[in-house]
Amino acid sequence: MRPYCLLPYCRRIRETGDAIMNIPLNPNGSDLSPYLPDEHGLFFVYHFTAEGVRTKDPAATHWTWRSYQLSDMRARHEIATEPALPPPVRDAFLSAGHGCHIDLEADWLYGDLPDLRHDYSAEARGLGHFRFAFNDTMLIGGRKQPLQSVDKIRKAIDNGSRKFRSPAELIEAVMGQSLDGMTTELAGLGDTLDGIEDRIVCDAWHNERQALVDARRQLVVIHRQMATLTSLFRHLDHSHRNDLPDAINDMAARLSHRAHTLHHDGEQLQARARLLQDELMAKLTTQSNQLLYMLSVMTAVLLPMTIISGLFGMNVGGLPLVDTPVGFWVASAISLAVAVVVYLFVRRLGRGM
Repeated sequence: MRPYCLLPYCRRIRETGDAIMNIPLNPNGSDLSPYLPDEHGLFFVYHFTAEGVRTKDPAATHWTWRSYQLSDMRARHEIATEPALPPPVRDAFLSAGHGCHIDLEADWLYGDLPDLRHDYSAEARGLGHFRFAFNDTMLIGGRKQPLQSVDKIRKAIDNGSRKFRSPAELIEAVMGQSLDGMTTELAGLGDTLDGIEDRIVCDAWHNERQALVDARRQLVVIHRQMATLTSLFRHLDHSHRNDLPDAINDMAARLSHRAHTLHHDGEQLQARARLLQDELMAKLTTQSNQLLYMLSVMTAVLLPMTIISGLFGMNVGGLPLVDTPVGFWVASAISLAVAVVVYLFVRRLGRGM
């Protein structure tokens, strides 16, 4: 039994005469599983006509999209031995780190961009990374965790609702889906902050500290990625504007504008979160001051009574009221009177502060 071919839909891809990469394709025209890599570390391979329609006819193939599981050593081997990839592109694709970048090498545009992990990922609702490299006839994609945007585009291709005439269009669609997902995340975080603000205003804030910390942490992650994306597209525009086709320049401009907008929205939400945290800390400080004030009042009231009881409790001769039947009540009355006087004095002092 071949490894990773346990599901019914995990089948070999077809063989084509002008195969773009060094992996044979299944002559029956079937696809791989989008969730389980095959013996080459491939999730799927899609072929498109010049009109952007998915095809199973090798003669009509204009460009091809291959998706790899980058944590699979077999996939890394296939990418490392792919002669079409320039060495810098290959090294960037197989690097161990996850620093976001986008660059141009020969006629290959390649990069590592953030995307939301899929709901069924082991670390759902976090950010993963989508690595890609493409030229006019080939798109190589890879990820280590299931990603929402890639899966949505794949499903749109499967049901025929989207057409992609070039790899650049598909990359723009993937990044658009990623930005849409982050927009949804920011909208959800905005609703979360609205709820926290309502509860703070209504003095029901005592259990909001952890929720605010979680929201701020997610905002920091998304805002940092949007800032990185904005810088990356700006770098691409400044460094390679004259080297890129107009279609890719336009794509980069559109994605840069969306990333900049999300970056601005993230900054606004972060500012709101900081204000809410300041207000929450102010309420916590007020509550702490009230508790300290009550403790100070109790200490001030009980201190004279403690001194008086200590004096009358000394086991020495000459203590007053020892032989008087009402001595206890007299000492208690003196202690209570002193406590009342001290209490009134502390209250008056507290109002004057």
